[in-house]
Amino acid sequence: MTKAPGNILLVDDDEFVLLSIKLLLEPHFASVKTINNPERIQALLDREQFDVIVLDMNFRHGDTTGNQGRFWLKKIKSISPDTQVILVTAYGDIQVAVESMKEGALDFIVKPWQNEKLLATVKTANLLSLEKRKVKQLKSQQKSIVSSLHRYELLIGISEGISSIRKTIEKVAPTEAEVLILGQNGTGKEVIAREIHRLSKRAEDIFMTVDVGALSENLFESELFGHRKGAFTDAKEDRIGRFEAAAGGTLFLDEIANLSLPLQAKLLTVLQHKKVVRLGTNEPIDLDVRIVCATNGNLRAMVQEGKFREDLFYRINTVEITVAPLHDRPEDIPLLADHFLSRFSHKYQKSYLKLSDTVMTHLQKYRWPGNIRELQHAIERAVIMCEGQEIQMQDLGALQKQLSSEFSFDSFNLEKLEAWAIRKAIAKHQGNISHAADELGLSRGALYRRMQLYGI
Repeated sequence: MTKAPGNILLVDDDEFVLLSIKLLLEPHFASVKTINNPERIQALLDREQFDVIVLDMNFRHGDTTGNQGRFWLKKIKSISPDTQVILVTAYGDIQVAVESMKEGALDFIVKPWQNEKLLATVKTANLLSLEKRKVKQLKSQQKSIVSSLHRYELLIGISEGISSIRKTIEKVAPTEAEVLILGQNGTGKEVIAREIHRLSKRAEDIFMTVDVGALSENLFESELFGHRKGAFTDAKEDRIGRFEAAAGGTLFLDEIANLSLPLQAKLLTVLQHKKVVRLGTNEPIDLDVRIVCATNGNLRAMVQEGKFREDLFYRINTVEITVAPLHDRPEDIPLLADHFLSRFSHKYQKSYLKLSDTVMTHLQKYRWPGNIRELQHAIERAVIMCEGQEIQMQDLGALQKQLSSEFSFDSFNLEKLEAWAIRKAIAKHQGNISHAADELGLSRGALYRRMQLYGI
């Protein structure tokens, strides 16, 4: 017999009653716990979540008022509103049990009970509890979707680098492998992560983005792992974390290099065990989520410097994808520019616009330190400012001067050529001076002297 998911708690001062109900329920539910003293209820609820509590109404010998049961019913509902409570009462206390249903009890069982009736009642209560939990998860997912909703971006480009990335995505997307995406800010790391999700078996489920580098030490666990009501000062209600909210889908953890070492350790524990524990509980929750991480940092160097855990580094990069900065793939710029032009022309109702040849030439020569994001903003501004049918240099605003001053190969000035080559090499190796010097055929000292000469 397959056991239903569900955590059931039995509370009665009669050990025989506890044993009888436990033996009845254990074959049907994942977990059945018992306690013979209601004073232990609060401590248990502080540690874990119960889907159903079967609660006796009288605990003092000779007491038939049901007041104790009603007291603990209110206590349970105040601590854990989503827990379903079934009362166990004697025949003469039925009226008290009915009144207790107005105070939050789902149902009641009369002693001596019929096993079939008791089992059916607990199954119904458990299903209701699980459905409420699912609704909460869906609401959390909906909030996350709405808060991060934006126009879906395509992976645009014909460069060798983008073509290689597409091939890698096609291979890795159908698997469950963790992927690490490396690249400068604005190069489209999230677009790549979304493409992995779109081509995966999880495509019909949620894709959720979390900028983990922006989370403070205090918020990290609450945001990612969730919390129980009262776990800390501002925890006014139960809340599921991003890991749970992304269940069935893909969780994109951006700027992973910005995590402190203590937070790296907490993240590693979750990834290793595929379980998460909400703040304020000790109950592990199984995870079904794919992890894709990204950073603009040099994680290998950080591992060597002791700033990033080596075990976490290998945990998150079963497959590694590096996306080149935009100025290293100028052949992609016309496609991206036309894409953004089409989008913003439609947005601002200027569908007749096109880019002049002069503008396109300068766009391809510019270094784009802000990468695709900077190009996107430049095109949007130009669309807004353009008064004719063709975008001209003056429509680019402050960027016009930078575009016009960019080095052109029409001039073969040796100093400009050398300065250009140095900038390109440093950018290619993401600021690693040793690697850039090797590519240029220079020593580190010689490269530093030239950088100082050219103001790089």
